[in-house]
Amino acid sequence: MLDLYVVFMLELYYREQLNASIVLPPSAILSIDIGPIVVYTINDNHYYYQKGVNMKTLKYSRQRESIKNCLAARCDHPTADALYASIREEFPNISLGTVYRNLNLLVELGEIQKLSFGDGSDHFDSRITPHYHFVCKCCRQVSDLPMSPLDEINSLAQRYYDGVIESHTTTFYGLCQTCREGKS
Repeated sequence: MLDLYVVFMLELYYREQLNASIVLPPSAILSIDIGPIVVYTINDNHYYYQKGVNMKTLKYSRQRESIKNCLAARCDHPTADALYASIREEFPNISLGTVYRNLNLLVELGEIQKLSFGDGSDHFDSRITPHYHFVCKCCRQVSDLPMSPLDEINSLAQRYYDGVIESHTTTFYGLCQTCREGKS
């Protein structure tokens, strides 16, 4: 069920923007709750609302959607530069700055993850559920490990810390199969 306050804020926003009196029918609004952010889609325009923060309007963007789809289709945790090279096939005039801005916006909205593995570049992952990564020390390839998260680590660490531990990240380093076979 939609938060009536948010619907009221959306109506106020539309009145201010369009200088008109609009009452939004409930069927015109699609609501998705992603943690502290609620996404409302009205006529292909996306509105992001966070309690205590002014609403942010974000129009639908084919480029942003293409960046998301390209990232979702990849398992290699690409850098912004690698995504830029892929996106340019579909959008030859897109700038690297546009790719960076959209990736950072998607991270801020919780739709993708930004990962750092000590190589000086940020990597991006469309999989936002808890999972572990493996980084090859030779070729720098990043891959997901097909193992379940070990939630008991949080409880174990909690015994040694007075604050509240909510989650953890773990990255494994070593040689991938290709590099291991090449060293043999």
